[in-house]
Amino acid sequence: MRIVSLLAVSAALASASPVLAKGCIRGAAAGGVAGHFVGKGHAVMGAVAGCAIAHHHYAKQARAEKAAARAQH
Repeated sequence: MRIVSLLAVSAALASASPVLAKGCIRGAAAGGVAGHFVGKGHAVMGAVAGCAIAHHHYAKQARAEKAAARAQH
């Protein structure tokens, strides 16, 4: 059941914006690997956390780029 919910959240974030989805996928991969080394059952939690953190990072970066583009005009 956890895997289904993880896939649903990832699909929802992926459909929002391709740039943010790329960040989510990268973060989920890194978090999953890190969670795997922590212990049993932590890979899924690491993937979810990695996706959320990377999504936040790329969203903040996109807002900064948008503000910089507005300032130039």
